[in-house]
Amino acid sequence: MPRRLLSALAAVAVALAPAAGTVLAAPGAARVVPPPGIEAWQADARHLPDPMTADPGEIARFLDGLGPDGRRDLAAAYPGVVGNLDGAPVALRYDANRRTMAAAGEPYAGRDGDFLLFDPRGQGRVAQVFGDLATARRIAVLVPGAGNRAGNFWRGVGGRALRSPALQGLGIEEEARRYGTAADGFAVVVWLGYDAPDSIDLPAAREDLARAGAEALVRLVAGLAAVRPDATMALLGYSYGSTVIGLAAHRLPAAVTDIAAFGSPGMGVATAAQLGTTARVWAALSPHDVMRFVPGVQMSGLGHGRQPADPAFGARRFAADGVADHDHYLALGTDAQSSLTRIALFGDDRPEDRP
Repeated sequence: MPRRLLSALAAVAVALAPAAGTVLAAPGAARVVPPPGIEAWQADARHLPDPMTADPGEIARFLDGLGPDGRRDLAAAYPGVVGNLDGAPVALRYDANRRTMAAAGEPYAGRDGDFLLFDPRGQGRVAQVFGDLATARRIAVLVPGAGNRAGNFWRGVGGRALRSPALQGLGIEEEARRYGTAADGFAVVVWLGYDAPDSIDLPAAREDLARAGAEALVRLVAGLAAVRPDATMALLGYSYGSTVIGLAAHRLPAAVTDIAAFGSPGMGVATAAQLGTTARVWAALSPHDVMRFVPGVQMSGLGHGRQPADPAFGARRFAADGVADHDHYLALGTDAQSSLTRIALFGDDRPEDRP
């Protein structure tokens, strides 16, 4: 068993012991990081909507009232805010983020793709879109887990391409094309909009980072619903990313029809019903995944609850027997990658019903 996993399990074991201390403190208040340039935005004499508190629907209506020229001027003046502004038109965010990435220099300047989020500060935050989000009727949001940073978003954790969130999202979008016209109007958003734990360690055994991520995820989804009101969504949570989704679930709109957790340490609850969502809840855990050793407990700020793939959790199970370890759920050709694509595209996992 990897040393880092043993450390994480030891940390959970501490929660079950009489000794306490700061490590057992209850999770703190979720801290959402303001977008770059917010001070100048807030000082603007036009009394622009607060990107931290204004409802994304309110932001969408405000920007609609500005007209095309007004929106472009705003993106040019405050690209760091507009690029991360949930509720803003998709193309406007793409343009703003291209400006911010160009200003950030290597390795971001000149990178191809459409970006719904970019913030180079700290560990960095980024969200890349595959497919036409502006016309999408079905949207999949992939939330990565521990070890992911803006700096390894494309090359993968540890330099391993199969651990690249960008390549994983691209793989889902390409797999969806196997279903022909059924994939028309489908888009994938790979969302690293939170500070993920460094690895499977003590912070990964706590909810603090997931709570902050959940706040940001709720706003992202509300923003997608504001700009694509006719679309439905599937949220796919890998590893600690599933914990983020679990803590956000009760605040997600009905447009989210499916939630899938894979390689999960837990979603913050003991049962799917406790997520408080109307979405279908799916789960998979490879028999070769080290996460099967993580105790399904929560105590004094440590642990994430019952493993979602446990039958007692009550999620719909999908196959992951062909997954070699914790890293290969979204590797091309695995049963899990095929199932996740069908869940993302169709909201079910019945290959016999598909072309």
